[in-house]
Amino acid sequence: MHWNESIIQTNCEQMSLPSITPFVSASAALLAPLILLSICLVPADTARRHGRTLARWTARLAGFSFLLSLIATACLVIAGPVHLRLFGQAAIGLSLHLDSLSSVMLILVAFLGAVVTRFSVNYLDGDPRHGRFAQGLAATVSCVLLLVLSGNLAQFALAWIATSLTLHKLLTFYPERREAIAAARKKFLVSRLAEICVVLAAFLVWRKFGTLEFDQLFTLASSLTQNPSPGVGWISLLLVIAALLKSAQFPFHSWLPETLEAPTPVSALMHAGIINAGGFLIVRLSPLITLAPWALNLLAVVGAFSAVFASLIMMTQTSIKRSLAWSTVSQMGFMMLQCGLGAFSLAVLHIVAHSLYKSYAFLSSGSILAIAKAAWTPSGKPESHPALLAFILSVAISLTLTVGHFFGVHFTTDPGLLVLASVFMMALAFMLWNLWSTRFPSRLATWGILAATLIACTWFTAHHAALFVLSDALPAYSPTRNPAELAVMVGIVALFMAVLLFQAGLPSLAHRPAFRRLYVHAANGFYVGTLAHRFTRRLLQPRAS
Repeated sequence: MHWNESIIQTNCEQMSLPSITPFVSASAALLAPLILLSICLVPADTARRHGRTLARWTARLAGFSFLLSLIATACLVIAGPVHLRLFGQAAIGLSLHLDSLSSVMLILVAFLGAVVTRFSVNYLDGDPRHGRFAQGLAATVSCVLLLVLSGNLAQFALAWIATSLTLHKLLTFYPERREAIAAARKKFLVSRLAEICVVLAAFLVWRKFGTLEFDQLFTLASSLTQNPSPGVGWISLLLVIAALLKSAQFPFHSWLPETLEAPTPVSALMHAGIINAGGFLIVRLSPLITLAPWALNLLAVVGAFSAVFASLIMMTQTSIKRSLAWSTVSQMGFMMLQCGLGAFSLAVLHIVAHSLYKSYAFLSSGSILAIAKAAWTPSGKPESHPALLAFILSVAISLTLTVGHFFGVHFTTDPGLLVLASVFMMALAFMLWNLWSTRFPSRLATWGILAATLIACTWFTAHHAALFVLSDALPAYSPTRNPAELAVMVGIVALFMAVLLFQAGLPSLAHRPAFRRLYVHAANGFYVGTLAHRFTRRLLQPRAS
């Protein structure tokens, strides 16, 4: 075993609380996935005859795993980061890397696992395969926990592959559903491509640095900040492609909205947790990927386009779950944009917020009609006037800049943060425009400005909190932007501005023939999924000669 030098070393002759704490932290973190994985040891016959009982035990063990994640994080606060090598060599082995990033993800995944497994106790009650489903959930959550705790890139790749394979079993839980099987096959191909990229990147990392251990790798990468090696660019490109494939980004996104035939707990777990693996890959290996800024620029461009593309399609969906699925594609695109701009702490904050929201949305989708009836929404939205929209947008800009200045944020020194703040301004503007479109515009607009101020304060507070919590795990990335990169950022802002204008102008566009044709195309995802489905069918079911 090897402990990171930053950890207080254990002295067997003089044991104290700080010296014991790293062992407790590592033990609790490792037990979290292993205890839940033990459910899979139950024989198939027993699982079939006692499905509900097994589902209850799965939920209990998932809750215990969540408790262990809290203990590991508490010990981390006391003793600091832990890097523990259990066995193996520098190239491959079993090790644990627990820092602020992995602890945040550990708590998030364990919590989602506890919620989803508890929900599934009643969801499939009476189904003869209830026990098998509980075992599949336990295996998938365990693999994700091992992924976030991985201490080397080889172990990370193995956990990445295992997560995809266990999820595939859950997506094909109902083999008689043809749409579910077709979507699972499409995802199977995309996942294999992502895994090939990760494995090739790991091989190049080993050839370049001579190690796959994260602690050594990050130290070596920091020494190349001033003089990056040309070979690092290929590693970064492979990791970026793997992240885009894993997080269902354009044009490899169509499988995600088609997986809705799977049980609801699977959708909640996938959209709230597993789909974030691509973003976690980028953030985890950010010390290495930042050595190739052009790879991050590619990530930002593809992510921004995917976010805008998916949000347009989401507006046309009438199915609640399909709308949520397209929302996930859009949210993952925005998260990739955050990573591409170097806002890694905001990307982690986005992962946490989106996971909690999306898991709740899917698990409560069955009662969404009752929720909608009880909710208040503004009605009678008038046609948008350019002057009114410009005024509201100027109010949102002034509000965001004022609050940002109060928090000590200088956008001129960080253009990436300025891009993200611009998107935030547009969201505030659309909220204020909705309030102005009601029967009581002045009264509600006043309350809206107060609410927008509170939202802006919360956004900047969360930003600073994420920077503080994750400062030991993420690199400080603020490169000098060249004119081409600044032009790309301006184009990204223009894309989101176009979406804002389009969404605000929907009432006036609804009756135009060109808009109706565009609406039909958008409702069908601009037929990208159809083309992907044909390609998958031909590839997996070749015609007989």
